[in-house]
Amino acid sequence: MRRVVVTGLGMINSVGHDKESAFKAICEGECGIDTITLFDPEAFSVKIAGEVKDFDPATVMPAKEVKKADRFIHLGLKAAQEAMADAALPEDTDMDRFGISAGSGIGGLPSIERNSVILENRGPRRISPFFIPGALVNMLGGFVSIEHGTRGPNLSSVTACAAGTHAVSEACKTIMCGGADKMLVVAAESAVTGVGVGGFAAMKALSTRNDDPKHASRPFDKDRDGFVMGEGAAALVLETYEDAVARGAKIYGEIIGFGESGDANHITTPSLDGPARAMKAAYAMAGKPKIDYVNAHGTSTPINDKNETAAVKDLLGGKENCPPVSSIKGQIGHCLGAAGGIEAVTCLMAMRDGIIPPTINYETPDENCDLDYVTEGARKAELNVVMSNSFGFGGTNGVLIFKKI
Repeated sequence: MRRVVVTGLGMINSVGHDKESAFKAICEGECGIDTITLFDPEAFSVKIAGEVKDFDPATVMPAKEVKKADRFIHLGLKAAQEAMADAALPEDTDMDRFGISAGSGIGGLPSIERNSVILENRGPRRISPFFIPGALVNMLGGFVSIEHGTRGPNLSSVTACAAGTHAVSEACKTIMCGGADKMLVVAAESAVTGVGVGGFAAMKALSTRNDDPKHASRPFDKDRDGFVMGEGAAALVLETYEDAVARGAKIYGEIIGFGESGDANHITTPSLDGPARAMKAAYAMAGKPKIDYVNAHGTSTPINDKNETAAVKDLLGGKENCPPVSSIKGQIGHCLGAAGGIEAVTCLMAMRDGIIPPTINYETPDENCDLDYVTEGARKAELNVVMSNSFGFGGTNGVLIFKKI
């Protein structure tokens, strides 16, 4: 199997419009969660989210084209542009051997909501002709591939909150098996709409701390009461180790392990066994290295955080063997299908800078969540191997392990 490395990164979320500003804000414990402005939340039981503020889609595509794509695609284009620029690929790159691996949990929910209202109130003839091509999940990869001219495999992962992580592992497999020499991974989500927030709220999955949004997402804290929706995107350029070295590319890290599993348990309630098996598969593939940091799925929900803690301890043989663990969802909320991509970028930047992002809003210890969650602020550390976890509705799990080169 060919070795796969990461040579370009891009990121946008509620605390920053580029990877450097967003990572700095995450490490400084800034919180991008606030009262929703993308729609009027007055009638909703949940009124908070981690929105990407002051983002103009006309900065990533021609203004006259903006209406042809949903907001999740706009955000994905932004992250992809940054990652491609960061990778600094040579002009003679073989684009027939350069593919796309996209990920989103829901895709164009704003467009679906908007055109459903049009159908109900104004009839089928008033539905936008751009609705379907602008809302389909795979159109994220479609728009990005057209912009950058990638003509290799064009893949999409639609696996709920594990989609971004699965998009990375699918890209990695494609390169390892010789299906492409380079892959651009892009994960994006923008589901902060009335039907999105209302739907998750109806499930009792969201925090209702409307009066204190900055402290609503509190991973591993005893008083956590649900996740907070976020939005954003991330992108990673993957290529063979040989190609990266030959062209003198900056290498953020190597993907040495990935694991996938299914809970076969419940459509929304996560199990302990499923995530544990995904972690074990990634760990075994990586050769069971010493893990220096775990970027947790850490959603701030009662069951996930407890089960994930237990799964990490099971993987490494007890609390005493576990490295620092943290979740950045206190800062940016849960970006659903984009979360795994954003967290992969965060892990690679953490290795680059030798710093572990903190878990913010941890105030009251939970006896079921008893690991070192880096609650005192960002921590300097030598990071050579890091693990990133993502678990989604439907019992779909993905885990990535990166190694510093």
